[in-house]
Amino acid sequence: MSSTSSKPQRLFEAQFEPRIKTYIHASVILTMAITIFGIVLIPVWLIFGSIYLNRYFDNLYCELTTRALHFKKGVLFTTERTIPLDKIQDLTFKEGPLLRYFGLSSLMIETAGNSAANMTDMKLVGIIDASKFRQMVLEQRDEITYNRSNGKKDQSAAEDHVLLPLLEEISATLKRIEQKG
Repeated sequence: MSSTSSKPQRLFEAQFEPRIKTYIHASVILTMAITIFGIVLIPVWLIFGSIYLNRYFDNLYCELTTRALHFKKGVLFTTERTIPLDKIQDLTFKEGPLLRYFGLSSLMIETAGNSAANMTDMKLVGIIDASKFRQMVLEQRDEITYNRSNGKKDQSAAEDHVLLPLLEEISATLKRIEQKG
């Protein structure tokens, strides 16, 4: 069995910064504070928010394999995404003022076929050493696309090796037909 059809190997499992809980907590309170209805819900969030955030943090998962990036998050509604590395077009590293204040950053992943302008397919907030993780993903993506393009060149060369004698034989046959006619 070839290595391209074998099960993908785990290269790296990303860890998330615990400060992401404080960041989300502050973001929710700020969002609620700017709406009339949200102001009423702030006490509820202050009581139950930490329980929710602890479960949310425990469910965060991100893994880089030899072929894809796997991500899982959520408590009530869970999201699981698998993005093939060869479909990743860009990984944008962002640190806004609020993220910087909490010592966090986010990675925005854009894939081929993403039709909406300025939209991301996946946003990973709070990965420990996000710039190193970004570099690992890009290196693995480049390795896959390089190997795939070299495989196509090798396959094309092999096909040329088989087709060339056949084309020469067809050419000779056509010349003989032309000479008879």
